[in-house]
Amino acid sequence: MDYLPLKRFMKNKSFLLIVFFLQFACNTFKKNVDTITYPAFELTQTPPATDYSLEKNWAALPNRYDYCDNYPNGTYSSWNDTAIADVFFIHPTSYTRKRINNQWNACVDWKSINDATDKGSIKFQASVFNRAGRIYAPRYRQAHISTYFTNDEQSGYHALDIAYEDVRAAFEFYLKHYNHGRPIIIASHSQGTTHATRLLKEFFDGKKLQQQLVVAYLVGMAVSTKKFSNIPASTSPDQINCVCAWRSFEYGYTPKNYPLGDSIICTNPLSWNSDSVLVNSTNNKGAVLRNFKPIYTGLADAKVHNGIVWVHKPVFPGSKLIHFKNYHIADYNFFYFNIQENVHERLMHYLKVRPF
Repeated sequence: MDYLPLKRFMKNKSFLLIVFFLQFACNTFKKNVDTITYPAFELTQTPPATDYSLEKNWAALPNRYDYCDNYPNGTYSSWNDTAIADVFFIHPTSYTRKRINNQWNACVDWKSINDATDKGSIKFQASVFNRAGRIYAPRYRQAHISTYFTNDEQSGYHALDIAYEDVRAAFEFYLKHYNHGRPIIIASHSQGTTHATRLLKEFFDGKKLQQQLVVAYLVGMAVSTKKFSNIPASTSPDQINCVCAWRSFEYGYTPKNYPLGDSIICTNPLSWNSDSVLVNSTNNKGAVLRNFKPIYTGLADAKVHNGIVWVHKPVFPGSKLIHFKNYHIADYNFFYFNIQENVHERLMHYLKVRPF
């Protein structure tokens, strides 16, 4: 088991409120998870392992229309046929409502959860990468959101291990059947980053496959600076074989029960380094909010502080009604076009260094 204590990840309750109001990438979890008691994890209650030879078990694949093929202004047509790189995207938690049959892990064929995934994170987050590479996004037996809040941490670890088993199997299937030596971009958010961090450690860190790694965007979770032996944190916009990681909060706010400090990788998504300089919102190329349009340029600034990214409260229609200070759900959305531009810049540098 390779996790920080579960409660330290996402304990701040404002996370749940901002999910409810903005609906950027996850669905809502309407009850206070600390007051709900669930039976302990039982392997017999776990859905069977996922078969990734079946296309239905992928939220996104090249050469078919998926929600990741959308573009905020509605004019995008997929570049999957000509893209040089691959993007392996691991989506965040969409198993957020009441547990079904008390299961810690979701079935990959539950339609309501798949709809939430596709119309949420696949559309609003994975789509960031659709001009850089062919997107592969597996469905997986994701752990219920209460896993990150439960007092039964042992059961939580088991549930996350089951989820990672699927992510690992999907990635192995992808390598065997789809990759063919192409450059790889790893991208994730929230629970997806829990699994992407393990994946990067197991398959890339100091391994031959690291030569194919363009960059990893491990967003929405605390990633330790000691996690990887051979993969550094990003220090410049065109650096390759590196990790970018951040989690966003309102400027001046210090979250409780969340890992902080210099031991956490923290990348400014406007400057792509980890210094403490505030980067003005005029450098923000565009954000995408709830309706996926319009594009809001200059919406959010960014400053690395104590292992997190501080953002002055953005102003947009309805923003006066928002009083939460945890911007986790908008980690991608506030910086949508800067991330898109950065992926392209890193890929172009990769291809100069390692022509494919």
